[in-house]
Amino acid sequence: MEQPSYQDRSLLTINPHDHLQGAIDAPVILIEYSDYQCPYCAEVHKMIKTIQQRLNHQLCFVCRHFPQKQLHFQAQKAAEAAEAAATQGKFWQMHNILFERQKFLSDGNLLEYANELGLDLHQFLRAIAEHQYADRVAQDMYSGKQCGVTYTPTLFINGNRYDNAWEVERLMTAILSQGEP
Repeated sequence: MEQPSYQDRSLLTINPHDHLQGAIDAPVILIEYSDYQCPYCAEVHKMIKTIQQRLNHQLCFVCRHFPQKQLHFQAQKAAEAAEAAATQGKFWQMHNILFERQKFLSDGNLLEYANELGLDLHQFLRAIAEHQYADRVAQDMYSGKQCGVTYTPTLFINGNRYDNAWEVERLMTAILSQGEP
């Protein structure tokens, strides 16, 4: 595993605005910078779910946005939709839907997903139309760039960048070697 070339290691610790699953004091913190339209991110999403089931609360998973707008034209809006859902307590549900249906991220699709999750549609639509969470997404982008992220998915295990094969067993081995859960 390669050490990232950056100065501020605090960017790879859990922040108050992070979305996380698992115990905050887990032996392993896995941070992912992802893009909801990236097909590789969708594959890693499945891998992480498998690993979470195996490790249970020995892993704290942190999701951060890194929409690559130049490649994926709906990724920014999808990230903002996830943040809008978060304000109504449904970040992870929206997160899962966005990856499961990543080929369908039009405005109409996002509204359909919000309705499916029982969100207040007026609040959701206003947040999307006014880009209320663009700054929140930009915070994740900034921290990613400061940590050397240039593509998605990018993973950090206890602050160390994972640059190995995108296979469940290899990622599991890297996680176990970092935290020995």
